[in-house]
Amino acid sequence: MTAPPVDSARHRRLIFICVAAVSIVLVVASYFVAASIARDNSRQAGDRQLQIIALDIESVLERYETLPFAISYLPMTAEALLHKEDGKLTQALNLSLQELAEQAKVAAIYLMDVQGNTIAASNWNTEQTYLGQNFAFRPYFSEALKQVKPGHFYAIGNTTNIPGYFISQPVYPPGSKRGSQAPIGVIAVKIILNEFEQAWGSSEEPIALSDRHGVVFLSNRASWKYHSLQSLSPAVQQDLKATLQYGGKHIEAIAQLPLKEKKGYDDYLQRPIGRLNWQLMLFPEQGKVTRAGLQSALVVALILGIALAFAAVFDQRRRRLEEGRLAQRALKKAADELELHIAERTRQLTQANAELESRYLTLKQTENLLRSTQNEMVQAGKLAMLGQMATGITHELNQPLTAIRAFADNAITFMNRGKAEQALANLVHISHASERMGSIIAQLKGFARKSPNAIAEVDVQTAIQSAVSLLRSETDRRGVKLSVHVDEPARVLGDTVRIEQVLINLIRNALDAVENSPVREVDVRLSNAQGTARITIADTGTGIPDHVAGHLFEPFFTTKEIGQGLGLGLAISSSIVQAMNGSLVADNRPDGGAEFTVCIPLADQASTS
Repeated sequence: MTAPPVDSARHRRLIFICVAAVSIVLVVASYFVAASIARDNSRQAGDRQLQIIALDIESVLERYETLPFAISYLPMTAEALLHKEDGKLTQALNLSLQELAEQAKVAAIYLMDVQGNTIAASNWNTEQTYLGQNFAFRPYFSEALKQVKPGHFYAIGNTTNIPGYFISQPVYPPGSKRGSQAPIGVIAVKIILNEFEQAWGSSEEPIALSDRHGVVFLSNRASWKYHSLQSLSPAVQQDLKATLQYGGKHIEAIAQLPLKEKKGYDDYLQRPIGRLNWQLMLFPEQGKVTRAGLQSALVVALILGIALAFAAVFDQRRRRLEEGRLAQRALKKAADELELHIAERTRQLTQANAELESRYLTLKQTENLLRSTQNEMVQAGKLAMLGQMATGITHELNQPLTAIRAFADNAITFMNRGKAEQALANLVHISHASERMGSIIAQLKGFARKSPNAIAEVDVQTAIQSAVSLLRSETDRRGVKLSVHVDEPARVLGDTVRIEQVLINLIRNALDAVENSPVREVDVRLSNAQGTARITIADTGTGIPDHVAGHLFEPFFTTKEIGQGLGLGLAISSSIVQAMNGSLVADNRPDGGAEFTVCIPLADQASTS
């Protein structure tokens, strides 16, 4: 075979260099184009998100804008300022402000005289009451009193140490036209905005709200709060300390934070909001732009690689045709290489199948572990309930035990005196007391034992009576009126112990809910409706707050104090009811209090479905 001309080899090298250079240019260009498009899309999405958040914040701020204005017109407000020595009038105003704050769902409403002293407040009966506090140093007070206009201010509470948005209005003498005379006081409303931080918590991108100085006071990045976008001048620092806007904190720039804490602090989108020149900011994630560019570059590189491979194959085929008899040898070599590739691919597929099978076994083991863990959590929940009921159960056992001891002593005395009939009567009393103790212990043993997961017909009436019996002493100790209405028979398919656990958990939650209520009543009802056993547990407590309702059945979510619950009771109860094809829902009653409803298909309905 004759060797190819030198010029031909040089020509191919030149073509290869040109193609490689063009490929690199295309890959780099695709990266920048895709990154630019992704950046524009990210900014557009950020603008839309900022617009939605801004509308939410402004709607909340404007919702309360007229509240202090309306309260300033109440005759009682001006009368309280003119007759500060009238304790009954001041107390009546305190109660009115308290009711208004509760209905409007604001943190506080309070009235100040011209010296800035608070003479009436909605939180008059709390440890952190504003009564007697002087707020003359706050800008919202001077704006309303001296500039005779609505005051607006955001600051950390000087008394409560809780940040909030303050709105104030001047109060004029009774019967006078607004603005015709000097104000005699200032009415102010405090609004808590922390709910926005909770809503922003689901966003992966940093969101922040800053004041006119660039100080961030709301953000889903906790380390950014009370830090500024840039270093503040000494005059601004002094002004913030004079008004105690941020509790006298020395404000540092976010750029001075450690690298880990200021992660995400980069180019941002902003939108003005509110009456105080606030800026709402969103910091788009730059990683998305980089990933989009890299993905585009990878796709282009792959396409170019495939194209070059086809070009190389075409050139190789042309050369094979030109080389004549060497083409067959080259073809056989290619066939051998292909066979090796197929064998390698087959080996890889076999290995992948083995790995998938191994992962499937691991998943099955994990599923079994999760089932076992759930059963253990159910058992732990039952034991936790028994621990919480320990005081009442001890009291229940102590009464018959004391009676047994007394009757035994009397029986010995009667027998020593030869009075067999009286001794026999005392022994009968001892037998009854022992039977009572045995009944209590049998209920506890039945409730505490591990459930065998056996499905059988359960008498819901009996389950309710057993749960009420275990909680009766605790109900009496707390002074709660427990009403039970289980006249209608109902039988469901399930596990007796687990149904009792659900009922005990819901009734105990109802007892906790009415602990501090003026009316302590819990109502348990059983009814049949459309082939379903319906159990309702209603209380006269304060009801379920809106921010709690959405998380009520989540594991480890609790509104109780530390040490009073793990937040697993409702999650376990919901899981038990769902396992019986039932449902557990919670709602607020129209006349106050909460109501939990358990619906489980009746036994005859469940067996035919």
